[in-house]
Amino acid sequence: MFPTVTHTTTPDCEPSQFILPDLINDCHYPLQQSLHRDAVSRASDQWLTDVAQLVEPEIRGYLDFDIGTLSAVCYPDGDAFHLQVAAESNNWLFIVDDWMEYGVVDVQETRESCILALRDPNFDTEQLSAKMGKSVFSRFRETAGPGCTERFIHGVELFFAAVAKQVGKGNVYDPQSYIALRRDLVAHKFSFSIIEFVARIDLPDEVMSHPVIKALEDAIGDYVAWANDILSYNKEQSRGSAPWENIVAVLMHDRGLDLQGAIDYAGQMCKDAIQRFESSRAILPSWEKEVDRQVAIYVEGLQNFMVGSLHWHLNSARYDVKPDRIIKLLPKRPL
Repeated sequence: MFPTVTHTTTPDCEPSQFILPDLINDCHYPLQQSLHRDAVSRASDQWLTDVAQLVEPEIRGYLDFDIGTLSAVCYPDGDAFHLQVAAESNNWLFIVDDWMEYGVVDVQETRESCILALRDPNFDTEQLSAKMGKSVFSRFRETAGPGCTERFIHGVELFFAAVAKQVGKGNVYDPQSYIALRRDLVAHKFSFSIIEFVARIDLPDEVMSHPVIKALEDAIGDYVAWANDILSYNKEQSRGSAPWENIVAVLMHDRGLDLQGAIDYAGQMCKDAIQRFESSRAILPSWEKEVDRQVAIYVEGLQNFMVGSLHWHLNSARYDVKPDRIIKLLPKRPL
């Protein structure tokens, strides 16, 4: 699971900068982008006002996030309708995640109401988080197959369970524990159900539960999580985020690494995740012809999700990545 990287002890003085891994060259897959990007971005922005009911200044951060572009590069073969639902789905979880993290809403109450909104079409609520979920899911169900629909709901359930666990657990410094938690916090099961939805496929449960398919999903989910942690570390350390909320901080604590050593280690974990993906793809089993066709679409969708997510993060104003990959550490905000 873990790469071999030279261990460096934490220095007495804090560094002023670090160098990012060469994530672009390490992730060699071609980036694709939907022709519907601009239209989906406009619709996604409108959803923030009409359904999420966000106003300035809160809405500004989500507009800058540009979830429409995220959908366009992660699901490049989708039509405008399916990409818009994908964008709205991601907006929903991003917003609710922020509200739970910053204590705007109660985690348990939000979890229960949102799951009920997905499980029960007749469930009625004035709770905004659940109303957003119901709005998104009503459109998702218009074309999604039964297996894909259940995987969407299950992915959301895993996400909320992970958030509740994170809030209640306290310090988690063991990398293995963090990896298990992070896989659900990054909501990759939810995101992967959208691959099926956008592609208009619905894979059998026996295929989706196959160890090779699960290994492919874990590799992509891990890659996206580690790359995100690397790119978001600077902002997280500046605002005093809990040290168990980022793989870089977890590695520094658990492995005795300095900052650059932990960044390099996490970068190697990203490279290893790509290799795991390729190794699993090389041993994909065969089912019947139509299933194999859908599996091929799904695996290509996983690849697109990985490279699309990476480029979206790197081009986001939130992370401010320069061509030289040198990141100046932001000063810590006063508590």
